[in-house]
Amino acid sequence: MSVIVYQTFEIKQEKFKEGIGNLQEIKKYRNENYHHRVDILTPITGKDHTYALMSTYEGLAEMELQNKKMFDDEEYLKLIGEFFLENIVQGSMNTQLYRSMNDKQDNRKT
Repeated sequence: MSVIVYQTFEIKQEKFKEGIGNLQEIKKYRNENYHHRVDILTPITGKDHTYALMSTYEGLAEMELQNKKMFDDEEYLKLIGEFFLENIVQGSMNTQLYRSMNDKQDNRKT
């Protein structure tokens, strides 16, 4: 059962170019170095500077393992430190976790 982590945040207008570049570096680094998939979601409607990261893991245990590896990685910590401290509006981050639903099995006898 997949676990999806959906994080929204607002990029500072004056740091937009740097923020987008840093966000793309984070995505690339995580996709190349860790066992999960990260996508950047850009707004079509709503607040123009609100972006999202969507990370998909094989399950809760895999999410915990990958997060431990990421937070033990000095290079990754440097990337996210710069992003969170310099490029996003303080207090704008919201994180939600979702689990994929199993398909319903048809138990009726034929």
